[in-house]
Amino acid sequence: MTKAPSERELFNICGPFHLQSVDWSEPNQRRSIIASLVQGVYVSERDRQQKRVDLDALAPIWWEIFGFELIQLLVDNDAESSIFGAIFQYQSHNNLNENGDIPPQSRPPKYVIAFRGCLMKSETKYKDIKKGLKFFLNRLTRDSRYQISLEYVQDIIAQVGPENVWLTGHSLGAAIALQIGKTMVRQGRLVEAYLFNPPYPSAPFDMLTNEKYKTRFRVVSSLATAVVSAVLKSTPDNNAQQYDPFMILSPWKPYLFVNQNDPFCCRYIGYFKHREYMERKGFSRIERVAAKDTLVSIVSGACGKDGDAHHLIPTALLVTNSLPTKVEFKIAHGIHQWWAPGINLQSVTYEFGHIQGR
Repeated sequence: MTKAPSERELFNICGPFHLQSVDWSEPNQRRSIIASLVQGVYVSERDRQQKRVDLDALAPIWWEIFGFELIQLLVDNDAESSIFGAIFQYQSHNNLNENGDIPPQSRPPKYVIAFRGCLMKSETKYKDIKKGLKFFLNRLTRDSRYQISLEYVQDIIAQVGPENVWLTGHSLGAAIALQIGKTMVRQGRLVEAYLFNPPYPSAPFDMLTNEKYKTRFRVVSSLATAVVSAVLKSTPDNNAQQYDPFMILSPWKPYLFVNQNDPFCCRYIGYFKHREYMERKGFSRIERVAAKDTLVSIVSGACGKDGDAHHLIPTALLVTNSLPTKVEFKIAHGIHQWWAPGINLQSVTYEFGHIQGR
């Protein structure tokens, strides 16, 4: 017997139905629509699990109401074939004037590739948690979801160009989208990205409530990371020293949407503020090294594995949901908050170039 759907799966109850028209030049509407596409991926997997098809499917309204068409579902290459992503095409894109009359910030995407995070249902939670652990162990690029997704993104960009493709994801899906975006930049292709609640592996001291002690631990952590990096990543190869895989990402500015009450992503707030603190205190040379790596990524690289810290980036537009009071985890980490009307957001752009030049 099919279970009754959760209210959070129903667009007419929990969706951004307050958007009466679509204005792509309006940041709040762009954010709401793209978050709705991500929710469409979550509901698509629930449709599969509950065998809801055709008129019983609940997912299509999450993208069709905004003029998108589902082109391709991305599924795991195992017996379950869980849906973890989707490729959407904006149907009105070809009708727009693309001769320069519409500024880039007002132009919608032609394709959006969206990824869900962990779905804590009995059918998927154990597999999703295992894939999440790969991210925290710095092994995301060895996971099949990342590899499958990267192939699709590369194929679409080859057809229509990076300016017509947007990446988005929530939680683990945001981590996948972030890593794909970084890979594209290193191939010379800048893709717009909207990353909701991207996970940031935290050290235990990040749980401290005393800001003074937390700052001291962060400084010590930066010093330790810089020292270990100098020891394990030193190389006599001048070409290797000239090519910096972190700094090459500087022109790319993804949107990072974080909630200060979400323990999985709020560390991004501290990461960027700590970079500024180290620069103000005259420690920019140390932070120029420490901000690129973690101890896990350094050791991983020294062992011949992937040495790229998947969650670290030099530049970002950080958008923080600053709720006045503590909220429960499922709200702080949920995708639904990002289309709520009247949401209190603070936006700050962080760049790494000024530290590099010190």
